[in-house]
Amino acid sequence: MTTARYVLFPGRHHLLTQFQADYLQRLVDDGAGTIVWAVTSANHDNTKRNPVPYHRREAAIERFSVVTGLRSVVVPVFDTAPTDQFAQVTLKTVTVATGLELTPADTVVACSTPQVAALYEDLGFAIALVEADPELDATPERPWDVLLRLAAGDESWRKLAHSSSIDVFDRYRLSETVQSVVNDPVVGDEGGLTATRDYRTYVEAFADAAARKWTAVRQYVQPGRIVDIGCGAGAVLELADRDDALHESDLIGVEVARHLYQECVHKKAQGVFRNANVYFYQRNVLGGAVLPDRSVDTTLTFALTHEIWSYGNRRDSLLAFARRIHDHTTPGGVWINSDVCGPGDRRRPVLLTLRTDDGVNPPRPRTDLADQPSAEVAAYVSGLSTYARLAQFAVDFAFPFEYEPTGNGVARLALGSAMDFLTRKDYTDNWLSETQEQFCGLDFDDWRTLLTEAGFDIDPASHPLRNDWVIDNRIAPTASLTDVDGAPLDWPSTHAIIVARRPHNS
Repeated sequence: MTTARYVLFPGRHHLLTQFQADYLQRLVDDGAGTIVWAVTSANHDNTKRNPVPYHRREAAIERFSVVTGLRSVVVPVFDTAPTDQFAQVTLKTVTVATGLELTPADTVVACSTPQVAALYEDLGFAIALVEADPELDATPERPWDVLLRLAAGDESWRKLAHSSSIDVFDRYRLSETVQSVVNDPVVGDEGGLTATRDYRTYVEAFADAAARKWTAVRQYVQPGRIVDIGCGAGAVLELADRDDALHESDLIGVEVARHLYQECVHKKAQGVFRNANVYFYQRNVLGGAVLPDRSVDTTLTFALTHEIWSYGNRRDSLLAFARRIHDHTTPGGVWINSDVCGPGDRRRPVLLTLRTDDGVNPPRPRTDLADQPSAEVAAYVSGLSTYARLAQFAVDFAFPFEYEPTGNGVARLALGSAMDFLTRKDYTDNWLSETQEQFCGLDFDDWRTLLTEAGFDIDPASHPLRNDWVIDNRIAPTASLTDVDGAPLDWPSTHAIIVARRPHNS
C-alpha cells in the first residue's frame, strides 16, 4: 500500500462496523493520517436507500473518530444523477468544504464497490478495497448487510457494528426509524410513492387546485394544531397561513415524498410563511404515530387516502391510518378528508361507449410499457384512441378488472372499473404511476362504515360529489354511459368530502 497523508472514504455510511475500524487502523499504521469521509446522498433520508439522516451519520463518524483515535474530516456530498464524473465531483466537493485538494500523490481511496473504485483508479489513485480486499482471510459483511440485519430485527447486528454506531442508534432510536423505512410497503427506494411519478407535474396540478380544495373545507377547520398529511409542496398550508383567523394556530405539514418535503422546507426558508409556527416532517404515517395522542385539532388530507389504499394493503391500511388519526385527534377534533370516491353502485354492469376515431387502434395492447422510458410511454398512450386506451389500461392497471368488447367502441364492464379508467385516461405523462392507483376502491357508504369502525362520528356535512369540470371537459367528449339495456345513465359521483369528528367523550 502506498504511504499517504489521507484516506478518502466515499460512501453512504449509514452504519459503521468493527471491521472498518480495524481496517482503517491498519491503513493509518501504514502511514496514512486523516480519514476523509465523503458521505454521499447527504441530502437524502427517510428512503429505503438512505434511511438515516446525514446529521446522525456525521455524529456516528465523529464518535467513531473519538473512540478509535482516527483523525477524521467529514464532508457531505449531495446526491447527483448517475455520472462517470462521480469521482471528480466528490473530490471537488471535498476541496470546497475543507480546502483539501486530494491527489494521487497524497491520498489512497478506500472503496469496496468495484465500479466506483474504478473511477478513482482512472484518475491515478491507489485503492484500498476494504471489505472486497482479496488479501483478507474471510469476506466480512458490508455495512449495508449489517443494517439489513437490524431492519429484519436480528440483534446480531450489534456484534458487527462499531460501538459508535450502536451508541448513536440507541440514543436517537434510529433502529426504529430504519426498520420502519426499510420495511415500508408504501415508500420507494428514493422516498416517493412510485419511481415513475413526475413530481413537477404533480406539484403544478396540486397548486392549481389548492384554492378550490381549501375553499371547500375551510368552514370545518378548527383552530389550534392543524396538520396537513400528504401536504405535497405545502400549497394548502400557504392558504391557511394567510387566514387571519388561524394566525395563532400551529400549521404542520407531513409529507412522505422526499422531493415534495424538500420543496416545503425550501419555501419555509425563503419566508413564504408568515406564521412562525409552521413545521414540516418527512414521515410515512403508515409506519407509526407521527404526533402525540389527543394533540391535533384539525387533520387535513387531500388526494391521499386513495394512495394509501393503492400502495398499502387496501382497506386494512386505510383502517390503520384512520385509527392513527383518531388517536392523535383531540376529543371534539376533526379529520377533513377530500379525495376521489367510487360510485355508490360501482359493481353494477354498464355499457361504456368510447371514441375510436381520436387516435390509433392497434390490434392489441402493448405489454412492455413498464420497461420503456417515460417519454416513450407518454407518446404512445397519447396517440391511442380512447377505446384503445381502455385496452392498454386493462393491461397496466394494478387492480385487474374484466371487460367485454361488444363492437363499435362499446365495452361491457362494472361501473367502478369504467370510472377508474375514465378518471385516469388523460394522465398520460404519469401513466405508469397513475395505473398503480385505484380511485374507486371505496364508495361513500364504505367510507362511513370504515370511519365509524375507527371511532369517528360522521358529520352531516359529509357528502359525495361530482367534479363536473372533469365530466364536461375530459369524460363526456369521448365517452357515454348506458345500462345494459342501452338506457342512458347520468355520470356518477367522482369525489367525496368527509368530515369525521372524534366524539367529545372518547
